[in-house]
Amino acid sequence: MFIGLLAAGLLFTAYSLVADVSEAGGKTTTLLPYLLLFVALLIALGFEFVNGFHDTANAVATVIYTHSLPPNVAVVWSGFFNFAGVLVSSGAVAFGIISLLPVELILQVGSGAGFAMVFALLIAAIVWNLGTWWLGLPASSSHTLIGSIIGVGVANALMHGRDGTSGVDWGQATKVGWSLLVSPLVGFICAAVLLLVLKAFVRNAALYKEPVGNRAPPWWIRGLLVLTCTGVSFAHGSNDGQKGMGLIMLILVGTVPMAYALNRAMPVDQMTQFVAVAQVTSASMSKAAPAAVPADARAAIAEYVRTKTLKPEVVPALAALTASIGQQVKEYGTLARVPAEKVANVRNDMYLASEAIRFLEKSPEAGLDAETRANLKAFKKEIDDATKFIPLWVKVAVAIALGLGTMIGWKRIVVTVGEKIGKTHLTYAQGASAELVAMLTIGAADMYGLPVSTTHVLSSGVAGTMAANRSGLQLSTIRNLAMAWVLTLPAAVVLSGSLYWLFTHLF
Repeated sequence: MFIGLLAAGLLFTAYSLVADVSEAGGKTTTLLPYLLLFVALLIALGFEFVNGFHDTANAVATVIYTHSLPPNVAVVWSGFFNFAGVLVSSGAVAFGIISLLPVELILQVGSGAGFAMVFALLIAAIVWNLGTWWLGLPASSSHTLIGSIIGVGVANALMHGRDGTSGVDWGQATKVGWSLLVSPLVGFICAAVLLLVLKAFVRNAALYKEPVGNRAPPWWIRGLLVLTCTGVSFAHGSNDGQKGMGLIMLILVGTVPMAYALNRAMPVDQMTQFVAVAQVTSASMSKAAPAAVPADARAAIAEYVRTKTLKPEVVPALAALTASIGQQVKEYGTLARVPAEKVANVRNDMYLASEAIRFLEKSPEAGLDAETRANLKAFKKEIDDATKFIPLWVKVAVAIALGLGTMIGWKRIVVTVGEKIGKTHLTYAQGASAELVAMLTIGAADMYGLPVSTTHVLSSGVAGTMAANRSGLQLSTIRNLAMAWVLTLPAAVVLSGSLYWLFTHLF
């Protein structure tokens, strides 16, 4: 049945891709774009596959070591709910990850440099994940991917003669970094506190003893452990699956922009609202900043997005760019009718406007009144709806890769989480506490569009329960986990930066 579902999902993916390109009127005189598309999609789905057996093993560790579910049942169960989590995800995390990439590479995503970027960061992330998995270390796939993105940004800046720090949106990177730093602390402290609360209010001695033989726990404890395993699996799919989605959308925009650069499914009646909001926003900005419009408005906005330096011509340039976007949409009537040769320019204009608005919203020195800021927020929502979308088939492909990875390579990480963090066997209460905290932490991060590490949250939660229970920690394992946590970012930065330099010179 599983093989049948897998085949059906892959056929649906292939059919949807061909149908979308055909409907968009895609024509090419060479098979090279489609070959690049196939290879890039294969590598992106390979990243999600590795992510599945690297990260999701954490979700099944507690139910396996408390004998709540047999291993084969647990990994299939977890794989299914990873699949479901991916399908219902919002996409906020996906585009939060993409915003870390250098603006000039996103604007040229279909160029040689764009492909070098995508291949470098994906291959670097896969190599590091496979290495840490082979050693049985629960390193973070999120941490690895973000390090790879930073590496590409720094290498790109250095190769163009700029300071390496200018190649990354450090504001967004700091926000993501804090979520990765704080979430393990939340896992450790909250899991420890929850275990102590359970001990104070639930006096069932069986909860706090290690399982006897292969005997399953009492039904209500078993139900709680299975429920938390389900929640962690679902939240992991919803959060981590989006990272692969964002990268796949970059690949699609670069190889077949006529089909995926703009949301062709947006209804015609929404275009009327789009044009009206664009006109009102442009007029509002022109009134708020009546300075001369620079000769090349797009170049001025691109420079602002890259440097974050607010100059007097930025707001007038954004007003002109907004008016131009509205005029183009009005001329074509719907995004589906934008000519193939114009699609990339329209999308790039929308992307630049969205990013410029994002930075202006955080910039009090822009001197914009409340009405103008409200108009900018409304216009940003319109252009994000037009460019930041994820087709259903992309979700299905990522869900299959993540779910399949979950079912295949779980054992190495499970052994580390279940046996090598604490000095005693995991108890029912410890497993439930760690899983419940992980489920709630990852779910909350997903709501706010923040990438967090399932691995870090759950393994630190298990460590927290061991500390609260005074069971003792295996310091060698904790040291290895800490080393993996510390080394992941610099290793991914160096690896992806080196690969990016190599690929741009080879191709």
